[in-house]
Amino acid sequence: MKPQYQLLSLAVALALSPAAMAGGAIQATDLDTVVVTATRTAINAEDANVPVQVLDRAVIERSQATSLLDLLRGRAGINLANQGGPGKLSSLFLRGTESDHVLVLVDGVRIGSASAGMVMFQDLPLDQVERIEIVRGPRSSLYGSEAVGGVIQIFTRRAGANAGLRPNASLGIGSNGFRQASAGIGRSSARGWFQAQGAWQRTDGIDSCRGTAEGWGAGCYVDEPDRDGYRNASASLRGGGTVGEVFELEGHALVADAFNEYDGTVFGGNETDNRQQVIGGRLGWRPRAGLDVSARIGRADDKATTHYVDPATGTRSFASTIDTRRNTASVQGDITAGEDQVFSAGVDWMRDQVTGSTAFTVRDRDNTGLFLAWQGGFGAHDVEASVRHDDNEQFGGHSTGSLGYGFAFGHGLRFTASAGTGFKVPTFNDLYYPGGWGNPELQPEESATLNLGIARFGKRWNWTFNAFQTDVDQLIGYDVDFALVNVDEARIRGAELTGFVSLAGWDLNAELSHIDPRNRSAGVNHGHWLPRRSRNTARVDVDRAFGDVRLGLSAFGSGARYDDAANQVRLGGYGTLDLRVEVALNADWTLQARASNVFDRAYETIAWYNQPGREYGLTLRYQPAD
Repeated sequence: MKPQYQLLSLAVALALSPAAMAGGAIQATDLDTVVVTATRTAINAEDANVPVQVLDRAVIERSQATSLLDLLRGRAGINLANQGGPGKLSSLFLRGTESDHVLVLVDGVRIGSASAGMVMFQDLPLDQVERIEIVRGPRSSLYGSEAVGGVIQIFTRRAGANAGLRPNASLGIGSNGFRQASAGIGRSSARGWFQAQGAWQRTDGIDSCRGTAEGWGAGCYVDEPDRDGYRNASASLRGGGTVGEVFELEGHALVADAFNEYDGTVFGGNETDNRQQVIGGRLGWRPRAGLDVSARIGRADDKATTHYVDPATGTRSFASTIDTRRNTASVQGDITAGEDQVFSAGVDWMRDQVTGSTAFTVRDRDNTGLFLAWQGGFGAHDVEASVRHDDNEQFGGHSTGSLGYGFAFGHGLRFTASAGTGFKVPTFNDLYYPGGWGNPELQPEESATLNLGIARFGKRWNWTFNAFQTDVDQLIGYDVDFALVNVDEARIRGAELTGFVSLAGWDLNAELSHIDPRNRSAGVNHGHWLPRRSRNTARVDVDRAFGDVRLGLSAFGSGARYDDAANQVRLGGYGTLDLRVEVALNADWTLQARASNVFDRAYETIAWYNQPGREYGLTLRYQPAD
C-alpha cells in the first residue's frame, strides 16, 4: 500500500475507534452552528450535504494566528503557496483546483481582482474577522463563476446579541520586528446593533527570495539579501437593525491599506501599495411567516500600485498600477413550507471593471445569473437540488446544476452524497492583456464533481470523512506558440478526514487531506501533478486549560509538491510545530504567548521563496466579561 493511503487508512481507523468516540464537544463547527454559505439559506452545519467548516472568533483568538493565511494553514482541503513570508503574494488551492477556482465573499459581497482573478488573502486582516465559513465542493449552481473548488465566506466583526456597549483591544509584539494593535467598540439591543473596529500590523519581515540575477528560472532574478517588510492598516464598520415589524436593514464597510516590500526587478517593481475595499448593504423583508425576501448591493475594489526602489541609490520610480472593481446586486426569495421544505429563487447581477488602466481594449463586462433551489426533508432523508443560468456579456449563456442527498442512520451517524458542475470565466488578463498576450476567444473553464461523505456527531466528539473526484475541462493554458487557449484538462481525486474529541479536559482537533491532482491534457505533461499542490497535508491542534492558564500546540505537515507543470522542480515535504500559552490575568485581561516553527524548519512552498524560521510573539487582549 502506498504511504499516503496508509496514512489515511490509519487516520480513519483512529477516528472510528471507541477511544476517539469517548467524549467531547465540537471545536470548529458546533452541532448548533448555523451556516448560510452552503445553501444561501440558514441551516445547521451538520445538516449540510456538502462539507462545511466554521472558524469563529473564539477559535481565531485561541489559535493566536497573526494572519488569515496562518489561520487557514493545514485546514481540510486547503493548500497554500506563499512568496516569502507575511504579506507576500499567496495562492490558496481548495481541493486541488486552481487558485482562482474558489469564490470568496466578505459579508455576502464577491471580492477578488477582475484582472488577475485572485483574492489577496494576505491583505485581509484577521483582526477584522468574526467568523469564516468554508464550503468544499462546487457551488456554481448557487453563485455562478469561480465556485469550482468551493466557497469561503468571511464575516467581519459584529456585536453579540443584547451585549450592551462592549469595547475590545489588543497589543502585540514579536520576532522580526512584528508589531500589532487593534481596538473596537460595539453595542447591540433588541432593535439594532453596530460594531466599529480598527487594526494595524507591521513587520520587518524576512529576506523573501533567495534568487539570483543570473540564470533562467532563478526565482526573482535579483540579488537583494535584505528584509522585506509589510504593514497593514484597516478599519471596518458594520451595523443593522429592524425597521418596523417586517423589515431588517444591514450595512457594512471594510477597508485595508497594505504596503509590501519584495525582491524584484525594475520591470516588475519591488514595492506595492495595495487597497482592499468592500462595502455593501442588505434589506430583508418578511411579510409573513415562511416567506423571506432579501435584496443586496455591494462593491469590492482591488487596487495595486507598484514602484521600484533602486537598492544602491534609494531612488523610487513608478512601475505600474492596476485597479479593478466589482459591483454586485441580488434579490432572493425563500418560501418555507412546513418544517422541512424550502424553495429559493433569485437573480444576481455583477459588473467587472478595470478602472485604473487604459491599456485593456475591453474594460468592463456584465453578468446576470438566475437560480432556483429546493431543500426537502423526508424523515431520515434530506434532498437538495439547484440549477442556475448565467448570461455573460462576453461569453453568452452557461448553465450549472447540483444535487445533494443525506441519510441519518441515527445515533449521530449520517451519510451524504452530492454531485455538481462548476465554471470559471476567463479574467481580463486572460482575455485582453496588453501587448497581444491575451486571447479574447477564450471560453469558460468547466468542472464536474462527485462527493461521498460519512460523519458522526456526538455530544463531545465528532468525525467526518469525505472522498471526491473533480474533472476540469477547458482549462486555460499555453499552446506550442505560447498563446493562451482552452487546451488543458485535469482530474483531481482526494479524501479528507476531520475529527474532534474532548477527553479528560484535553481538546484534540485533527484534519488530514489527500489529493491526487493530475494533468490529463495531451502532451508531455500528461499524468503529471498539478504544480504547487501538496498531495498530503495534516493539522493537529491540542489544547488544555488548567484553571486560568491554557496551553496549546498546533502541528502541521505537508508532503512534497512540484513547482512546475513539467514536474522537474520538486519541493520537499515539511513539518512544523507551534506552541502557545494563554493566561487570564482577570475577567477582562488575557496575556498570550506563542512560539512558531519551534524547530526552526527551513522549507519552501514556492521555489526560491523563503519561509519564516522560529518566531516568538506576545499579545495582551482586553475584552470585558459578560
